[in-house]
Amino acid sequence: MPHVVVKMYKGRSEEQKQALTRRVSEALIETVGCSDDHISVAIEEYDRKEWGEKVFYPEIMANMDSLYKKPNYKPE
Repeated sequence: MPHVVVKMYKGRSEEQKQALTRRVSEALIETVGCSDDHISVAIEEYDRKEWGEKVFYPEIMANMDSLYKKPNYKPE
């Protein structure tokens, strides 16, 4: 605990994904006081064309009540 899944468009470099993973881990350690040994981070990448169908509508719009940060966009 905790396990974080980041879903985003394809196209980021490996260096960007590694940096994101470090920053997410650091934020968890600092804000919730967990050990780095207990953190796992996954990154799932999607094409822009499939974002709405696979992520936005089933995972974001369907769960608006549980989102702490809500989006201000609609997919293409």
